Formats: sequence, C-alpha cells, structure tokens
Amino acid sequence: MKDLSIIVPFFNEAESLPELHSWIVSVMEKEGYDYEIILADDGSTDSSWEVARELSAKNPRVRGISFRRNYGKSAALYEGFAAAEGEIVVTMDADLQDSPEEIPEMVRMIREDGYDIVSGWKQKRKDNALTKNLPSKLYNWAARRVTGIKLHDMNCGLKAYRSEVVKNIEVYGEMHRYIPYLAKNAGYSKIGEKPVHHE
Repeated sequence: MKDLSIIVPFFNEAESLPELHSWIVSVMEKEGYDYEIILADDGSTDSSWEVARELSAKNPRVRGISFRRNYGKSAALYEGFAAAEGEIVVTMDADLQDSPEEIPEMVRMIREDGYDIVSGWKQKRKDNALTKNLPSKLYNWAARRVTGIKLHDMNCGLKAYRSEVVKNIEVYGEMHRYIPYLAKNAGYSKIGEKPVHHE
C-alpha cells in the first residue's frame, strides 16, 4: 500500500496544473513518501485533460480520471476515493490556493495523533470580505450547529483522511461540503483540524 494518495479534482485548470504538480512532487520527494497523484477532470472544456495526460506520461505516479461532462466536485471526489490506493488520502483544490507544504503535518496528525480526518482551516482568508468571507463564516456557523462537528472551515478543499474513511462513505450531489459529517455518521468521529495558509 502506498503512503499517500493525493486527489485533485479540477475543472478548467490547465494553467495551474503543471505548477501544482511540481509543488506536490517537491514536497513528496522531500518527505520520502511513496505516493500517487490522482487528477480528476470534471468535464473541463479547456486543455486541462491534455495537460493531465502529459503530466501522467512524464510521471508514472500521476493517474487521471476524466468525465465527459461536468458532474460536480462530489462525483470527481467519489471516483478519486474509489481509485485511491494510499494509506492516507489527501484532497486539495487545483487552483493553487491549497499548499502541499501543509500535507506532512496532516499526515503526522493521522498517523501519530490517531485522527480519522484532518480538515484544513484557512484562518486568514485572502478572499473578498463580503462576497466570500462573510458567506463562508455563516455557512460554517450553520454547519457546526447542524452537524455538531466543531470545525471552523468545513468547506476547505484541503483535507486528509485515513483510507478506510473514504472507502466507507458515499459522496454525491453537493455532499463534498459535508464529508466530515458523512464520516461521523459512518462511525469515524475523531475529526481534527489544522490551520493552513491560504495562498
């Protein structure tokens, strides 16, 4: 079994994928992980899939999943989870807002501290205060009230999971926003968070 599966769902991210790939590889090699990168194309209409195929041709650790049309992030994650072969599964967005440098500590928290899930928490968001930050705060407040899970940033794309968690939940519709809640309902209640840098 590999140490890590890193799943990157994307839609029209042709420009950012090569840079993200290089960044992930440099962190993985520095840490000495046995890893794979799963690029899940959610029906991109630009050249993203060609870019993903080129990266896979150059790096045997890269695998690609492609949808013919846009099904949404949940479907991309669901297929990525099914394909993942790592002991720990990490999800991150393709837009370079999530830093791969955060991954080693998240892995340590699962391996050493015994967490089932470690969720990223963007404490200092660099988004527009009114259009992104305020709705995000309201969403997270409501999510905490409804789910009983005390996460500050339920919607952060950067998360790490023990493999058995993602193999035992079904993500569909808009449920990618509530994966910690799905996991809790499946009996995985050790859910932690790590403050992460918002690029």
